[in-house]
Amino acid sequence: MTTFDDPAYKVAEFLLQIKAVKLQPENPFTWASGWKSPIYCDNRKSLSYPQIRTYIRQQFVETINKHFAMPDVIAGVATGGIAQGALVAQEMGLPFVYVRSEVKKHGLTNMVEGDIESGQSVVVIEDLISTGGSSLKAVEALREKGCNVKGMAAIFTYGFEEAEQNFKKAKCVVKTLTTYDILIKKALQKEYITEKDIESLKQWRLKPSEWTGILVK
Repeated sequence: MTTFDDPAYKVAEFLLQIKAVKLQPENPFTWASGWKSPIYCDNRKSLSYPQIRTYIRQQFVETINKHFAMPDVIAGVATGGIAQGALVAQEMGLPFVYVRSEVKKHGLTNMVEGDIESGQSVVVIEDLISTGGSSLKAVEALREKGCNVKGMAAIFTYGFEEAEQNFKKAKCVVKTLTTYDILIKKALQKEYITEKDIESLKQWRLKPSEWTGILVK
């Protein structure tokens, strides 16, 4: 039985506590895509808090050991997954590489930075899963180098249906330390939001591109 003491709820509590995740259903944010959103997430803030940074690193390692077993290499996705991935690689005593968002425009025109060889197994580290597009570009870049991508681990996911389908199509397993549903439950428990905010938050997650903040009956 899941309880508020479970690690996923602890991670959610930390993210809310340091405002790495902000919930504002009545005063929505505007994303770069133009979408209106009741939530804004910047998990890089966790790096500024040693206790939280350590806990997240430990949970990443536990997740990898439980779901993927020991890989040959840890890869971070630029930019949010680079520092998190390096911390995980250090904890596990493994080599680390990172994957750029696009091919480097000069020098060796690398997309994967660091030493990695065809045939090596990799676990990819992300900070946030949105639609999965940029995350899966990193997976594809590693596969093009002949690597066996065991899967991806991320701090948080919005839980969009589109992301679920994208990862399924790419045949990439993804595990997250916490989820949107868990975060909302923790936010309600800690009074970051009220019961009247719940329906609006649920509607946004179902159709984020159409959400306006006005409740649809």
